Amino acid sequence: MALFSSATQGVPPVAEVPKHVAVIMDGNGRWARKRFLPRIAGHKRGVETVRDLVKKCIEIKVEYLTLFAFSSENWRRPPEEVSFLMGLFMEALKREVSKLHQNNIKLIMIGDRSRFDAGLIEKIESSEQLTANNTGLVLTIAANYGGRWDVLQAVNKLYRAEPALAGSYNEDHLTPYLSMSYAPEPDLFIRTGGEKRISNFLLWQLAYTELYFTDTLWPDFNEAAFNSAIQSYQQRERRFGRTSEQLSELPR
Repeated sequence: MALFSSATQGVPPVAEVPKHVAVIMDGNGRWARKRFLPRIAGHKRGVETVRDLVKKCIEIKVEYLTLFAFSSENWRRPPEEVSFLMGLFMEALKREVSKLHQNNIKLIMIGDRSRFDAGLIEKIESSEQLTANNTGLVLTIAANYGGRWDVLQAVNKLYRAEPALAGSYNEDHLTPYLSMSYAPEPDLFIRTGGEKRISNFLLWQLAYTELYFTDTLWPDFNEAAFNSAIQSYQQRERRFGRTSEQLSELPR
């Protein structure tokens, strides 16, 4: 895949439908608690929401969908919940990857895999290999991922590759080593569940992304809720440092 320049270096094209949507899927536990169910029931229901969102993105021709499945800070959760999430992750890969492949979806996992067990790492790698040549929606799952980790690992890789340039690195030098160098920066960021922060997700890449926060809990984030996010995006004026007057002078 080609590398994309950053929105602080150039002005990306703007379209009615976002090319890249990034999502923090928040609220699974609260959804379950409201129904007097264990938290794990919310996580199970959340997988169904992912499936529906993927279908909708394909329908409206979103090209990249990135989902924050498990942050580097989520290891702080109760051990039994972390264990369940790892198991759910494995089961979802086993159950869904063949369907993704049949639908020409390319699956990529980003994040630090060092804390995953060998079986999960093997399944991640085989899933990526199976879908590597697909040309449809690029579905990225961020697992054991953190935005600060991403920048630091990129700097370290850059230093190992180009030590003589240390002290004069620029964005073009760093970009190839970021986890999502294969994708344009997100046009639209969505966070469900009512929290209004980005929680160490894609810190570098979200510099000029349109942010959308909703109180809807992730398992309830249906087609209508996604359409509302898209409509909000379509009402934004994406200036990338320019003035409204400059935008009005551009050819339509």
